Amino acid sequence: MDEDIHYNKVEDVVGSHVEDAVTFWAQSISRNKDIMKIGCSLSEVCPHANSVFGNLDLKKIYGGLFSEDKCWYRCKILKIISDEKCLVRYIDYGNTEILNRSDIVEIPLDLQFSSVAKKYRLWGLQIPSGQEVNQFDQGRTFLGSLIFEKEIKMRIKATYQDGTVIAQAEYGTVDIGEEVAKKGFAEKCKLTPSTNICEEKKSDPGQLVLRNLKGPIPLWGHRSNQSALSRPKGRLGARQTLDSKEENDAGNHVPFPKECLAIGDFNLGSNVSLAKIKQDQKLIEENEKLKTEKEVLLESYKALELKLEQTAQELQEEKATIMDLTKHLKSTLKTHVGTRMKNLAAKVERLKEIRRVNISVRLGNDLSDAIQVLDEECFTTPVSLNELEIIWAEYNLAQEKIKTCQNVNEGNVLIARRNEVQQKLCTAVEVFILEVDELPLNKRLKTLQDLSASLGAVYGQANEVTNSEETLKKFYDWKCDKKEEFASVRSETEVSLERLVAWFQSTLKAFDLSVEESLTSEDTIDNIDEILEKTESSVSKELEISLIEQGDADKEIILNTYSQVLQKIHAEEGLIATVQSKYKNSIEFKKQIIESLNKSPNLDHLLSIKKTLKNLKARLRWKLVEKNNLEESDDHDGSEIEKIKQEITQLRNSVFQEIYREREEYEKLNNLVQKWFPELPLLHPEIGLLKYMNSGGLLTMSLERDLLDAEPMKELSSKRPLVCSEVNGQIILLKGYSVDVDTEARVIQRTAAYHRAWREAKEESGLLPLVFLFLCKSDPMAYLMVPYYPRANLSAIQTSMPLTSEEALKVMKGVARGLHTLHKADIIHGSLHQNNVFALNREQGIVGDFDFTKSVSQRASVNMMVGDLSLISPEVKMGKPASPSSDLYAYGCILLWGDNVKSLLCSLICCRSSMTAEQVLNAECFLLPKGKSTPNSGKDTEYIPYKEEEELKLENLDKYKEMTRSGEVNFD
Repeated sequence: MDEDIHYNKVEDVVGSHVEDAVTFWAQSISRNKDIMKIGCSLSEVCPHANSVFGNLDLKKIYGGLFSEDKCWYRCKILKIISDEKCLVRYIDYGNTEILNRSDIVEIPLDLQFSSVAKKYRLWGLQIPSGQEVNQFDQGRTFLGSLIFEKEIKMRIKATYQDGTVIAQAEYGTVDIGEEVAKKGFAEKCKLTPSTNICEEKKSDPGQLVLRNLKGPIPLWGHRSNQSALSRPKGRLGARQTLDSKEENDAGNHVPFPKECLAIGDFNLGSNVSLAKIKQDQKLIEENEKLKTEKEVLLESYKALELKLEQTAQELQEEKATIMDLTKHLKSTLKTHVGTRMKNLAAKVERLKEIRRVNISVRLGNDLSDAIQVLDEECFTTPVSLNELEIIWAEYNLAQEKIKTCQNVNEGNVLIARRNEVQQKLCTAVEVFILEVDELPLNKRLKTLQDLSASLGAVYGQANEVTNSEETLKKFYDWKCDKKEEFASVRSETEVSLERLVAWFQSTLKAFDLSVEESLTSEDTIDNIDEILEKTESSVSKELEISLIEQGDADKEIILNTYSQVLQKIHAEEGLIATVQSKYKNSIEFKKQIIESLNKSPNLDHLLSIKKTLKNLKARLRWKLVEKNNLEESDDHDGSEIEKIKQEITQLRNSVFQEIYREREEYEKLNNLVQKWFPELPLLHPEIGLLKYMNSGGLLTMSLERDLLDAEPMKELSSKRPLVCSEVNGQIILLKGYSVDVDTEARVIQRTAAYHRAWREAKEESGLLPLVFLFLCKSDPMAYLMVPYYPRANLSAIQTSMPLTSEEALKVMKGVARGLHTLHKADIIHGSLHQNNVFALNREQGIVGDFDFTKSVSQRASVNMMVGDLSLISPEVKMGKPASPSSDLYAYGCILLWGDNVKSLLCSLICCRSSMTAEQVLNAECFLLPKGKSTPNSGKDTEYIPYKEEEELKLENLDKYKEMTRSGEVNFD
């Protein structure tokens, strides 16, 4: 230990951490502001500071994030546990904790100074050897209850080389060390020359044999072994002791000489008795106590003196305030009457304005009027509507039975039954239309809409309430009570104002010199104060009750009533809307019945078109044979062949024009089947209407493969026969599929679903349109006709002239739209790759069709590559079924060509389970303003709200590529 130059120096500290029953950490009260400054500085610096890395310096001070309150404190590294964990001590408090490296940061040099907290050890005490763990913890807890967050006095005795301060701790009059020793949690230290804490210089080398301590061991520290000490060689004279005592008793605050006590305690051969030593020790303690009391009294005196000065200053200020108030009152009294009358006049004027304003909202008059309108002019269901709905339901059931019927004889019976119901429906419709024509539906609907709008502007959002008469009854009771209250207050105000006006009229006589009648002042003036007081009170009360905000109970009653009224309005509006809808359907039904009652739709036009088509196809085939014969002859005429080719082109165009006309007729018949005549496919199976309907309008039976001037596409025919032709100026591609009976039905079903999805939005669908589907009569082949876009797929474009950033965004937005259209129709593409994604005019992206002979699982299992990535999603590789998420995985892989879509790409690859095509379509990268180019500077557009998440995904992108190549990625 080092000799302490601050021996017996007293410090006021606050305990902050306990290590054991005799060791603890504490902060000096004088450094309280330093702790606050350190905390503020750390809260500003640490959140933005760099986390530690590399080798840690055990002598350096860092910032640590305390786990319990998530605040930053200064700390030092005590031990490095692992690469990620460190044991640290919070140097300003003394406690320790194991932290992750990520919770330890570098702090600037201005925070690299000594700790605020010091380590203290109770003087003269030590932990008993062999102490059990339970007793050790109890001792630590007991010491914590004495010192933790309490202001204690520390009398410094010595300091270890490691900075530990040996001190006597006192809390008020309680000696903390003594209390710990009493409880048995610690024992006194053995005083040997090698273990003395601090030594005092010898005053006389020959006088003392032993080295004396600077101060006595505390009383509780050496009570048990007093007899074991040897007596000193010399002894103190009785006079010296007596003089010291007299000086202390006389109030002299010179402390009792420590050397004397030390000699009396320890010098060998001393004759001083133990009782005398204790008496001297008591005198020293009393002297110290008196000094402390004197300091306390002196501080109290100074505090009282300061308080007296403050009180005198406050009295002076109060006196000045009273003087100012007196002056103000004197000046106010001069204008008191005028000011009072002026204020009353202003209140009365305000009251006039309030009374002029309609207070119907406060009393709910508008709600009462609305209830009256709803009750008196309530629209009721037409009598004929119920009968009409019953017959209409019977008619729909008859139509549905006809639609599902497959036997002609049974169908004729159902049609006859349907016609009977149809006659009844016609009669019911006539009655309903006549009744509705007499009703003022539009006028009533306009009244309800205006009423709803006006109430909504006043009351806003309605509550969810059940239809209850109790609500309306409560409203009427509340309104009656409010009316009575308003009437009473108004009556009181009017009476008060009438008295005031009467007083003014009688006062005129008192000041009119022309009036000969003498009036005493008591008759006119004396009661004015009472009248003014009453009038002001009445006017103020009415103003308060008129302007005060309604209470929660009042608001609840009004809001519930408004909600009830609004519910009735909406119910009546719904009834009117139902009647109007039925009326519109009835008018349409009546019109249709008038046109086609008891007669079937006319098929002559369709049959005429089919006959024309048959004739045109025969002529076309003849011309094709004639052309082939001329070309094979040795002396063919080139002009004659050219003429025949022109005729063939005209005939082919005429065939397609008739086919389009045929499709229009089929569409008309389809509408008739859906609405009025479901029996058409059953009665006329020869026209093939049912096949047309099942294919979604895509299938045609009038088109044949040999009618087309087709050119084989060898470079595209690796999987199936592909030929290219021109129809009405449009280049088309004809795809051939080998089919059997079962495959043919599935192809028609899948192409129909795809075609219906495209037809919902057409050009805005983002899908490649299907032109025609037809079946070969001679071979088991199905042919699908689609538009042909040469060199427009992404693979060809990116090879020849890659898309710019702006072009890529436009194209991929269209592709996302196409996927959204398919997924909305519950169709999984399963075969998205760079060869069937097209960029029309380098700006419109569309999704190409797929192999309609294959199921989703068959399409999704075909391994396609884009760059180094496989387009088969990891879950499909693991044997899970394909899903919309699988399409989005392929979409994300195709996005890899552009740097400006990395964030969206990361979301698609890493978060596909929570992504949809609609979210991709609405991604920020697709929302760039028109005409604005995306800078190709490598800066990623932020699509994910939290930058940390985006950076994490971008960092893992390269790892993900490698893992995908090796098939190690596993997604749920």
